[in-house]
Amino acid sequence: MSVVVRDAEINKAKELIYELAGIHLSNDKDLAIKNRLNKLIKSCNIQNFDDFFSQLKTGKFKQEFINTFTNNKTDFFREDFHFVDMLDRILPHRLKESEPLKIWCSASSTGEEPYSIAATLSYGRDIYRSNTPCSILATDIDTSVLETAKIGEYVVDTCITPLPEWLDLENSFDITPKSERNVFIKVKPSLKNFITFKQLNLQLSTYPFGINEFDIIFCRNQIIYFKIEDQEKVLKKIFSYLKIGGTLYLGHSESPLGIQNKVEKLGQNIFIKVMD
Repeated sequence: MSVVVRDAEINKAKELIYELAGIHLSNDKDLAIKNRLNKLIKSCNIQNFDDFFSQLKTGKFKQEFINTFTNNKTDFFREDFHFVDMLDRILPHRLKESEPLKIWCSASSTGEEPYSIAATLSYGRDIYRSNTPCSILATDIDTSVLETAKIGEYVVDTCITPLPEWLDLENSFDITPKSERNVFIKVKPSLKNFITFKQLNLQLSTYPFGINEFDIIFCRNQIIYFKIEDQEKVLKKIFSYLKIGGTLYLGHSESPLGIQNKVEKLGQNIFIKVMD
């Protein structure tokens, strides 16, 4: 007898993904939730949802459940004005200093964003002739996308995702044409060396970093998946790990919420931290 996804299972799934990961799924997402639960039936061999949800409460299938309900929309150099800002405004002076430069990408997804950050950083080190130690921490709650990110191989439709002409892509990626519009991109080992991929649940009360640890934080198109009342809490925690004078990049539809009086806005969701 096949397992049927009913309204009760959909509602329970919404309750549990919020409890486990803080992800808020509204009622207009019910069809998508049903489809994802059907996917779970196959991957976890679910025979009975009551048993499955009980086991989920004890920690079994927790990661599989979270991975199923995360959203992983990303592209190379998405909202590329942030990368241009980093290259033109931050790196010229910061790469003259001997103190290590630390960057946190809090929504790694499948890796396109942290590799875009790394390519921009690598290009900056070349053109500014810098030996400043640099590192990028790329985190995500979804372990499956982190594994994809570590591999660093992609097929990109350049009509949908145009690649930038303002940096030398060949220094960071092996790029092979596949068709008139598609290219195969393989991240070079030298670029991977900048990045550490780790799992992190932003619902944790604290994160395993030092206060004021990072020079730059990319937190883009991520907090929109939380409830309004939770967005401010998460953003405040993320912000506490940014240095005074450091830069926070948010997604195009996100706002600084409860930290407005602690930042100076420079442009399209670019914020400089002026106080803790």
